[in-house]
Amino acid sequence: MPKRPRVGILALLQESNTFLSGRTTRRHFEEDLLLRGEAIRQQMAASQHEVAGFFAGLAQADIEAVPLFVARAYPHGVIEAASFDFLLESLLRELEAAGPLDGILAAPHGATVAEQAPDADGHWLRRVREKIGPDLPLIATLDPHANLSPEMVAATTALIAYNTNPHLDQRQTGEKAAALMARVLRENLRLTQAAAFPPMAINIQRQRTDLPPLSHLYTAATALCARPGVISHSLLLGFPYADVAEMGSAALVVTEDNIALAQQCAQQIAREMWQMRREFEPVFPSIDTALDAIQTTDERILLLDMGDNVGGGSPADGTHVLHALAQRRLGPAWICLYDPAAVHAAEAAGVGATLNLRLGGQTDALHGAPFEAEVRVEHLCDGRFRESEARHGGFSEFDQGRTAIVRTAPDLTLTLTSRRVPPFSLQQVRVGGLNPHSFRILVAKGVIAPLAAYGPLCDRIIHLNTPGVTCADMRQLPHQQRRRPMFPFEKDAAWPDVEPQLQA
Repeated sequence: MPKRPRVGILALLQESNTFLSGRTTRRHFEEDLLLRGEAIRQQMAASQHEVAGFFAGLAQADIEAVPLFVARAYPHGVIEAASFDFLLESLLRELEAAGPLDGILAAPHGATVAEQAPDADGHWLRRVREKIGPDLPLIATLDPHANLSPEMVAATTALIAYNTNPHLDQRQTGEKAAALMARVLRENLRLTQAAAFPPMAINIQRQRTDLPPLSHLYTAATALCARPGVISHSLLLGFPYADVAEMGSAALVVTEDNIALAQQCAQQIAREMWQMRREFEPVFPSIDTALDAIQTTDERILLLDMGDNVGGGSPADGTHVLHALAQRRLGPAWICLYDPAAVHAAEAAGVGATLNLRLGGQTDALHGAPFEAEVRVEHLCDGRFRESEARHGGFSEFDQGRTAIVRTAPDLTLTLTSRRVPPFSLQQVRVGGLNPHSFRILVAKGVIAPLAAYGPLCDRIIHLNTPGVTCADMRQLPHQQRRRPMFPFEKDAAWPDVEPQLQA
């Protein structure tokens, strides 16, 4: 009986905001995921993450999955050098101890930045390639917010990005990667891939894949790649909150032993992207303009605080929207703030107590001044909750630390947390016994990621152009490392002969 192939599973993911002064440390990974060996299968196999897709796809193909190392942290600042060294050394140690492997399935993010490695994803993929040699298949998934680099492409046999934002197909993308690995191992399939890098960046606000203009680009890319020999194509939309040389949008195509075809298709997608570049410029509504528009409506409103986008690495304690809602008094409203000190004070006071608190605004002046108010403590809990549906990020287990629910007169309800947790699940509202339907206004600190959870509940969705390290207009950020010229930073940016840079 033939021996079953053995495929190792690795993941190191974090979306790094280089404009945030704080650093991501080993503790941030320990608070989310830092797993080795069979603990990976036990904790992740039933989730919606791409790693769960690896397990499912390999099982379907009767290939032995060898879980090695998974590290994931919520979006935050650059990973400090010592912590990244620890993560990489741990990953390589587990890989070396695994014994003979027939392939590797890997899950980088694509927008991870470490102090000593601005292209952290390319760096760790290259180190894995050096360890396993040039011939062992290394197939990896990517978040479409990746700032794709030539090093990522060179280190891997194939890269496959999710196709949705909000990211609802992560598990399916992992399954695709595993199925492709099975073909490589069982059919001796030889893969080639190429990427193209137009000098442009797509604004986060316009990166919603189910609406124009981006849905049109995905449709066009699918049509361009509908030809024999094309295995997969990926659009990498980019992450503008990382000030790195790789920042920007890209196209990547994987083919069956045909590098010329991969280059041609990547070039055609990139050309289509470039020709649509002006369609990706967003509208930037101010808080006052948005609140004026909902003054008299009875609709349930979702306000998206773009400048404090927790899923983009922001502090999660921005108060600009909170101050505006307190002044306007537009009806029952809910907002979540990261404020461990306020949680501690609420716990000391106890449920039913009334006390004065300075809420949020602790990180810096950019994200707003603290909100001072008399509050009543309504509920205290451990802040843990579970999401059973497919939601952005593939998360299923959440832990926002000790949590306090407080109310201010007359109509503001705040969920105060001890850990920064993005608004990927509506359970974040319900965790304190609250009913989302009881609020006229819900505030989510994000741009597109919250829509999968909050969108169906709300009649109207409004993006707010708030100040912050994830501000809506990326041109306001002090980029130093990006390519120049680049659209939309330089409106007259040209792409000579509309010919992209190619990477085989």
